Amino acid sequence: MTSIKGHIVNVVRHEIFDGELVIEGEKIVEVKHCDLPEREKPWPYIMPGFIDGHVHIESSMMVPHKFAHIAVSHGTIGVIADPHEIGNVLGIEGVDYMIRSGKEARFNFLFGAPSCVPAVGGDIETCGAVIDAKATETLMAREDIGFLGEMMNYPGVLAGDKEVMAKIEAALRHDKPVDGHAPGVVGHQRDQYAGAGVTTDHECSTLEEGRACIRAGMKVIIREGSAAKDYQLLSPLINESPNMVMLCTDDCHPDDFVRGHINLIVKRALADGFELWDVLKAACVNAQKHYKQRWGLLQEGDPATFITVDNLTPHFRVESTWIRGAEVFNYNSSLPLKHEDVDEHILDYDFPNNFVAAPITAADISLELKPGDTAHIIHASDGSLLTAHDAVEITGNPLFDSQYPWTEVQKIVVYNRYVPGAKPVVGLVRGFEIKEGAMAGSVAHDCHNIVAIGSNDEYIVKAINRIVEMQGGQVVVSADEMKDIPLPIAGLMAPMGGHEIAFRTLCIQDMVKEIGCKMKSPFITMAFMALPVIPDIKITDRHLMDTKKMEVIY
Repeated sequence: MTSIKGHIVNVVRHEIFDGELVIEGEKIVEVKHCDLPEREKPWPYIMPGFIDGHVHIESSMMVPHKFAHIAVSHGTIGVIADPHEIGNVLGIEGVDYMIRSGKEARFNFLFGAPSCVPAVGGDIETCGAVIDAKATETLMAREDIGFLGEMMNYPGVLAGDKEVMAKIEAALRHDKPVDGHAPGVVGHQRDQYAGAGVTTDHECSTLEEGRACIRAGMKVIIREGSAAKDYQLLSPLINESPNMVMLCTDDCHPDDFVRGHINLIVKRALADGFELWDVLKAACVNAQKHYKQRWGLLQEGDPATFITVDNLTPHFRVESTWIRGAEVFNYNSSLPLKHEDVDEHILDYDFPNNFVAAPITAADISLELKPGDTAHIIHASDGSLLTAHDAVEITGNPLFDSQYPWTEVQKIVVYNRYVPGAKPVVGLVRGFEIKEGAMAGSVAHDCHNIVAIGSNDEYIVKAINRIVEMQGGQVVVSADEMKDIPLPIAGLMAPMGGHEIAFRTLCIQDMVKEIGCKMKSPFITMAFMALPVIPDIKITDRHLMDTKKMEVIY
């Protein structure tokens, strides 16, 4: 039996009192009031842990049990994880890999069934697997699958597409929530989307969208990730509708993740003056209720899962994290996170992958541009997944003609990793401002083909061929240097620890800056240049797409 004293933060009754938790095994058996004796060090505040309401663990480049090791250091006790990325590479095999890895850690993972594998399908792009309605029905029946992942095919929902609706109906039959993804959808269409059974959305980027979502009965998951940041515009919803808001990071790059997680959003909300109880509802409570999980709210009979912090100001520090009766993080010491009954590192040499691409040459990425042609240019912006569509009549070659006003326009290449002999698709992009070199990666949402951007063909080919050689990863090349990080697990993740991955990521990002790109998260931004479900213009391994109209440009 274990006893822990401190200022207990009861989120159910909205009260803070001096008390004691009595823990037996994995459960809290008693929560009692008591006087706290004077001592030199202040007593901690004991409170429920934070939950990421929507995350793709693969974006951290860490396998789940390594992800958990970093998460608990920030006071995160659980995540609602959509294995959509690895699902598009390996299908159900990838989902199973994530679940197996998660079981190595004492942590709360709720994995969902990816709803869009492939993300769009048809002739738009190529992915490595298909999870159809029949497979979704099988997944929904499993106890280790807790929800249907984000339904990005909102046009299919609005059109009543038979396959799409069958997936949603499978989730509803098994009484499991359906996550949403419908950027820009308001009015009648938002009501229709919600009426189909979709219950959340993390893609709201304006207050109008967020309020429309809530009016339709859907919960808004406020996202503050590495590339997409919506807290600033959506934060008023925290006190307007505290029961309808959750927090998430969605896609969090490793160098950001090691610095902080949901705790950073909580600190920001407290600094902005939001009511403590409203913030804790969004950060700790609402996800547990929505996804029907009992991970711990400091009530008698709850799992002994909680965190201790030194204060409740915007400057709080997580001092310890407890999960099911075991202390898994303490800021003063190093603690094991793995389950006692799991052999250490059983997955560290299990590298499932799906990668058959062969090296390319400069001839494979040639692009004819001549005066009189219309150039369709992807205009990327730092901190946003949205892109502008610049359609301009060519008066010179924007890649080589120094007299052309947009000398920052560069080639972007997407190369199919799944089909032998596939031909790369080449487009134009602006906003990355690479001066001398190239960057490439096998993280390219959502099908994860190879994507590259560079200042000339030689650099682009060199970068792509290094990705092929590593069978997945990220790389930066310049005239006299190359830096990379191999991602042998589905071309998305590395078997290394989180801090090592973050360090290597910082090294290649520093080199990206050296070759001219000043974006905060250049690799994540580049990865979303290939996602055709977000407007206005994107490039896939098959086409340059007007993603606002969902029409092929070429």
